[in-house]
Amino acid sequence: MQLARVVGTVVATVKNEALEGRKLLVIQPLNGELQEYGKRLVAIDSIGAGVGEVVFWCRGKEASFPFDPMPVPTDCTIVGIVDSVYTNKSP
Repeated sequence: MQLARVVGTVVATVKNEALEGRKLLVIQPLNGELQEYGKRLVAIDSIGAGVGEVVFWCRGKEASFPFDPMPVPTDCTIVGIVDSVYTNKSP
């Protein structure tokens, strides 16, 4: 899993029926110091996240696990909302 910030929403009026009722969000990946890196992605929200929140997300086959047993065509899913991050910066 990785960290990201939700930076937008996606509206798709025509989509696969397995995506009906699912919220699509634009996320910006973050590193361990909460700095932006990489390209923005579109992720399916499985937990009720919103714009501005820091979330953790997963990619690949695991991205469809939150919707089991219903198969959902996704390779990027938001699976949690982050309340706080603590890191150890010792050398």
